[in-house]
Amino acid sequence: MMSTSAYGTWPSPIDARLAASHDGRPEFVGSVGDEVWWTEPRPTEAGRRALVRRRADGTTESVLPVPWNVRSRVIEYGGRPWAGADRADDGPLVVFVNFADQRLYAYAPDGSDEPWPLTPVSAVGGGLRWADPQLRLDRGEQGEVWCVLEEFTGEAPTDVRRVIAAVPLDGSAAADRGAVRELSDGRHRFVTGPKLAPDGRQVAWIAWDHPRMPWDGTEVMLGDLADDGTFHNARRLAGGPEESVPQVEWTTDGQVLFVSDRSGWWNLYRADPHRGTVALCPREEEFAGPMWRVGLSWFRPLENGLIATIHGKGTTTLGILDPETGELADIAGPWTEWAETLAVHGSRVVGVAASPHSAYEVVELDTATGRTRIIGAHHRDEVDPAYYPAPQDRVFTGPDGREIHAHIYPPRSPDRALPDDELPPYVVWAHGGPTGHAALVLDLEIAYFTSRGIGVAEVNYGGSTGYGRAYRNRLREEWGVVDVEDCAAVALALAAEGTADRERLAIRGGSAGGWTTAASLTGTDVYACGTVSYPILDLTGWGTDETHDFESQYLESLVGPLAEVPERYRARSPINRSDRLTVPFVLLQGLDDVICPPVQCERFLAALEGRGIPHAYLAFEGESHGFRRADTMIAALEAELSLYLQTFDIDRSDVPRLELKK
Repeated sequence: MMSTSAYGTWPSPIDARLAASHDGRPEFVGSVGDEVWWTEPRPTEAGRRALVRRRADGTTESVLPVPWNVRSRVIEYGGRPWAGADRADDGPLVVFVNFADQRLYAYAPDGSDEPWPLTPVSAVGGGLRWADPQLRLDRGEQGEVWCVLEEFTGEAPTDVRRVIAAVPLDGSAAADRGAVRELSDGRHRFVTGPKLAPDGRQVAWIAWDHPRMPWDGTEVMLGDLADDGTFHNARRLAGGPEESVPQVEWTTDGQVLFVSDRSGWWNLYRADPHRGTVALCPREEEFAGPMWRVGLSWFRPLENGLIATIHGKGTTTLGILDPETGELADIAGPWTEWAETLAVHGSRVVGVAASPHSAYEVVELDTATGRTRIIGAHHRDEVDPAYYPAPQDRVFTGPDGREIHAHIYPPRSPDRALPDDELPPYVVWAHGGPTGHAALVLDLEIAYFTSRGIGVAEVNYGGSTGYGRAYRNRLREEWGVVDVEDCAAVALALAAEGTADRERLAIRGGSAGGWTTAASLTGTDVYACGTVSYPILDLTGWGTDETHDFESQYLESLVGPLAEVPERYRARSPINRSDRLTVPFVLLQGLDDVICPPVQCERFLAALEGRGIPHAYLAFEGESHGFRRADTMIAALEAELSLYLQTFDIDRSDVPRLELKK
């Protein structure tokens, strides 16, 4: 029989350790011969990313043992860190970026004992970094790997250049920077890896410059390939300052495919030499997303001329597009979110997908039969799924009547009836980015709260991706205003309709979501407490020299030019509004974070000294931007829950009590 007990006191089998063990998702799928490979998180192995291999017989194994960590730091958020090729009788060859030293390594898992380095170490600034590698076994005697090179030229985070480069596979560049050949001319600040035309005579890549972010404006560059492998006659094919192109590919017959938001939505186009640029499936849907990392993929051309593409509005699915007719056939299945990674091999398409009832899995579609199957990272219900939340995809009305998209996760437990005499506490989750998106998928961190009787509202505030360019442009020069207003509007609407307890509302977020959380706590009276993780707290500092190169001019569009509106930077920064903070909070920070450095947290706490505001500051050694180690995630999640229990006066003894200082 179901019993009734107060919200927040419900027992749950989903503890912090279980939630932490399922943090992260498979990424960067690819085919190596008849095998499928991808990277996968290992929270209990110091947060490393493992390279996983699925053999043709269906068995899977980790290609590299601890401590190898396949992860790039190009633009700090990284990018595709590996590439592989099948060498017939010699077996597969893989090249990968090792996180610890950021060097490129080569490895023949069926023949060599250890990986061997391909690139040197530089002592200048952040050194040499690599991303989006592509094997060219036909270049030179031993072959080459073409990739993005990020090279620091000084000690400042903005002393950096990026080019497309060729690294010899014979290891001759392992101690010799001069053996690395630069292929592009270095005219752009940012580049992606090159895509080679089927005839081997042209290459295409994407480039952009400060102060634009890649979702603001990028250019598709087309170059001729000289006999020595360098690029010549580079010219713009598509894109511009107000047109974002996040992916470009070649068809098997030598035409260029790309995604552009020139219509207001990221749609697929073909650059036809006779008819010009042709829209292949014009819809008010997104066929791509923000390029936060180098080497993401939302579509792949198939050998038969069809195109596998991820698309949707808010949620996404995988479809097969006939570019001649515009007909788009979606696959069957429960998945509501496909990650930005696709691979094709023959008639097979492989991606990574999740649903409200399952975490991210590696999914294969056979286009010849239309059948799908899960081939890796299988979701397993380690607890009764009745403890999972049942999300609601909703649209709220914000200031000026604008739409706000959100996912609402009410409290849910199979053995607890909802109390008649109280409303549940709710926590608003503000996602990062801010050009990000909260996906409608199973997240055990959310279930950690909902299964205990605390609701969660994930808000895709103005500025989020997934709803067209106009929706994400709402945040231009309005960061700290629109995001704060939209989160508050959802929270107050839930209270007004009787879904949430108005007196027990909280907010949490990390990175840009940490900014929105801190800006909300210092700018509204909506919330009783908040959890602020690796945040931005001082716009002036972050907009000058306290972040990395990729986002060093992001505030030009989010807030406005610093030289023109310095007072706006000061007025919106939580560090300058600390006198308005009146509620408890917990601050979580990685000490190795170069994107949102700990110095901002330290200054914020110093500004609060003597104010008597209950708070806790947890700083974690070995963690950078976003937590990856299981012990860190456990401590962070339990600290967050303890904050809510204390603030909402909920009595339970199975959670370590967080010491709140004043």
